[in-house]
This record gives sequence, structure tokens and C-alpha cells, in this order.
Amino acid sequence: MARPLGSLRSRVFAATALVAVLPTALALGLATRRVTQEAEADLARGLAEAARLVDQYHGARLETARERASLVADLPKLKAAVAEGDPRTAEPIARDYRDRVRSDVLVLTDREGRKLVSLGADASGWTDLALPFRVERGRLLETVDAPIVLERPAEAPETLGHLVLGFALDDAFASRLRALTGSHVAMAMDGRVFASTLPRRHDAALLAAAGGTGVVQVRLEGEEHVALRTALGAGEGAPVVLVLRSRAEALRPLHTLRAALAVAALVAVGLGLLLSWALARTVTRPLAALTDAMKRIAATGDLGLSLGAGRPWDDEDARLVARTFGALTDSIARFQREATLRERLSALGRLSTVIAHEVRNPLMIIKGSLRALKREGAAAEVREAALDIDREVARLDRIVSDVLDFARPLRLERAPVDVHALARDAARAALEGADGTGARFALELSAGTILTDGERLRGVLVNLIANARESLVAAGRSRGEEIEVGARGTGRGGVVLWVADRGPGIPPADLPHVFEPYFTTKRTGTGLGLAISRKVVEALGGALRIESREGEGTRVEFELPAEAPAPTEVR
Repeated sequence: MARPLGSLRSRVFAATALVAVLPTALALGLATRRVTQEAEADLARGLAEAARLVDQYHGARLETARERASLVADLPKLKAAVAEGDPRTAEPIARDYRDRVRSDVLVLTDREGRKLVSLGADASGWTDLALPFRVERGRLLETVDAPIVLERPAEAPETLGHLVLGFALDDAFASRLRALTGSHVAMAMDGRVFASTLPRRHDAALLAAAGGTGVVQVRLEGEEHVALRTALGAGEGAPVVLVLRSRAEALRPLHTLRAALAVAALVAVGLGLLLSWALARTVTRPLAALTDAMKRIAATGDLGLSLGAGRPWDDEDARLVARTFGALTDSIARFQREATLRERLSALGRLSTVIAHEVRNPLMIIKGSLRALKREGAAAEVREAALDIDREVARLDRIVSDVLDFARPLRLERAPVDVHALARDAARAALEGADGTGARFALELSAGTILTDGERLRGVLVNLIANARESLVAAGRSRGEEIEVGARGTGRGGVVLWVADRGPGIPPADLPHVFEPYFTTKRTGTGLGLAISRKVVEALGGALRIESREGEGTRVEFELPAEAPAPTEVR
């Protein structure tokens, strides 16, 4: 009876198969464990980031409420109504201002602290107007207090009363936080949940989690969640915000990854067994051929028998398999990096869009409120301050527009475009109002007309020329300096366009990051100009390249085909 490992072929096959299987199984176990740990750490980091966004949003909302209260308390019409001390006179004025500032509660008091007007709440029991949080009519309110002061020349200011604005921390507020953070949100105070994006049957479990510290586990109807608490104020009695995420949902991609790793491991093991069998054959085949030849020689006595030519391709196949496997792992690693980057940019785009929309609404309110400050009867200082605010609002609106342009899909419209005329028009628009900075054109005749989206291409050139102008201004070389704007044909009907300046250049450490969204070295920049430009150029079928030497200048160029891709929506 033949032994299982009696032959050389079986022993070589068993040894090489064992070497193939054991490392693969060990690597699979280690990889699964490490990926699980990373997923748990990412979940904790996501909760911490969500809690930070909650704090930032609440702080901005509270600051806006205080500014609105101060502005309303300083209005002459309101001061006159409070000074009369007549609730019937003050109530319609207060109701109008409450609608304008969109507060849930508005309370006015006179000099002695008596309640003149109470809209949206029964303020009879309010003894401390400065109390930041209070429960009223079964809802949680956050209030801000502003004194109503009458300024008199050469006399001490007189306090006519107080204005209190209250904003409900309700389910609508929790829903806005959920849209901002991508997490469930619950708010509790004094042993009660006042707002939640989860069904109210979970209030008991949420209250238990709100008493913990750090990241805590919460089980809601059999589904495991992780939660992190943060307070909405520095005081001991401040409400607690609980940020929750489903652990099962967060780790769901991990199951897919585990399955992919298992399949890859099975494929690797199968390939290892096949190679082990092939290796055993390549080791034993020459020995078997030699044994057969020796037997035939012994039987026939023919010493001229040949063993035959060897098979050098066996070793080459092994090397080919190794190279193929290496290329496969490289491709998988590159695919994972690209997938991770795409997912991160997609999440950032969605978050940026949400934040941009949330920012734009208050900007429009501020801009509308400026009309009252810029009226003809207002003081010169007030009008000047209103103009400054208007300029800053316009700047913030441009930033919001950049964020939305980066996040939203591109819609391309192709039409014949004269490259020379487009380059001159873009330079004229970018350098309009520039002090002493001009453009030097290097437009070759070979760069003629191409079929592309002219408006998108003009926007790219305007942005690049404006960047070059700002670079010259930063270097103190704007007066008398020229920016080179050039174009040449490619010989295939396409064109190469470039913008070059002799500014300070880009530091080598910053150069690899200039196309990353939100990366900027400017104090007032958004870091989206080059990212949007590259997105447009790639959508038009080209590629954007940048060369820069610190202290010598920067050159940005891109090549476009004779005909841009068919009109489509590009994300």
C-alpha cells in the first residue's frame, strides 16, 4: 500500500501547499482584525466630528440670536414703545419684530421688570431673564437677553427695559443637526428628552446613555448604536446633546470587505495549490524521465537514448505568475485608494452643500436687514458699517457659490470657440481694475477654433490669470509686470493653453496639494479655485499641469482636444 507522502512529488506538493495556505490564512485573520479596529476607530472619529459640528452650529446660532436681539433692542421704534409702558402699543411692534427675527418667543419688560409683552410663552414665572435655558409649555427654550438702553447726549444712558428672544430646541432643530452631521441627535435636560430624531419610544434608553461619558453603547430595539454626548453650555444645568450612529450600519461595508478578502484568500489558496502541483511536477518530471531512460537502457542496452530537451518555460511561467500576482495586488491597492478618496470627496461635497445652503439663508436675512441700516435717515457711521457688512456678505456669498460650484455636477455645452478671442477676453476680465499689471499674449496661429464649452473654459482662464495677478501683488511686483497668456496648436487639432507669471512661486511642500479641495495659503481664499479649474479641464477632455520654482514664478498649462466630450453631466 502506497504511503500518502511516500513519493517525492507528494512531499514537495504538501510542503509548498502548506507554505501557501498558512501565510494566507494568517494574513486574512490579521487583515480582518485590523480592518475591524480601523472601522471602529473611524466610527468613534465620526461621532467626535459630529459632536464638534453640533457645538459649532449651536455657537453660531446663539451668536446670531444675540446679534439680532441687540439690533432689535436698539431700534428707536421699539424704544419708544417700551418707554410709553403701554402693552397695547408695544405688542404689535413686538409681534412684527418677532416675525422678522423668526424667534419662537419674544418678551418685553419695562424699567421695573414688569412684563409688557409676552409672545409665544407665558413669561409670568420668569424671574431671571438672563437664564439661558428654560422649560416652558413642555418645550425647551434657549433665550438671549438684551437691555433696551436710551442714549442721551451728556447724560448717563437710561435702561428702558429688556428684550428677551427665545428659540425652541425642538425636533425641527434636531432634524437640522441630523442633516448637518449625518447622525441621529437627541437633546435632554432634567431627566427628560425634549427633542430627538429617533422615535420617542427610545427616550428611556437615550436618557440612560446621556448619563455616560465618552463613547457609549446603546441598544435600540435590538440594533446596536454608539453615542457621544456633548453639552450645549458651560453651566451645570445645560442641556445635553446625544449624537448617535448605528454601529451595524457603519460596519456594514466591513462585511463586504470581509467577503472580498475571503474570496481573494480562496483564490490565492487555489492558485497556491495549483502552483504547488506544477512545482512538484517540474521537480519530479526530470527524475521520472531519467528513471524511464535508465530502464529502457537496461532493457535494450541502447546507450544513445536521449532524455529529451528540457522545458525552460516552466520557470518562466512561475516568474510570470509572480509578476501577475504582484500586478494584481498593486491594482487592488490602487483601486482601494481611489475608492476611499472618491468616498471622502463625495461625503465632503454633500457636507459642503448642506453647510453652504445653511450659510446662504442667514446671509440673505442679513442682506435684507441692511436696508434698514442704509436708509437716508441713518447716521453716517451706521451707513458706513452697513456698507462694510454688505461687502463682507457679498464675499461670503461668493465663497458659498464656490463651494456649490465644486459640489454640484457640471453641465457642458459645446460650441465652436475662437481660442485667441477667448484668451484676450479672459485676460481683460481678470485684469480689469488691476493697478499696473498687464497681459503679454503668446498666441500662435496654430491655435485656432475648437469645439468645447467656451464659458467654462473662459472661467478657468480668468481664475488662473487672477491667481497670477494675486501672486505678483503678493511679491510686490504688480506695477509694470506682465502675465504671459499663451496658446499653441498640438498638430492634432487640439490646443495647449498656459498662464505664466514671475511671482514668488509655490513652496515645494505646498505644490503637491494645490489641486486638493479647500487647500489654500491665502487668508481670504476658499481653496476651491484650482480644484474647480481642474474639474472643468478634465470634463473638457484635458489635464491641468502646474510647474513652479520658488522665487522664480509659476506656469500652469493644459491641453484640450479639438472636440470636447459629448455634452453630459459631470460630477
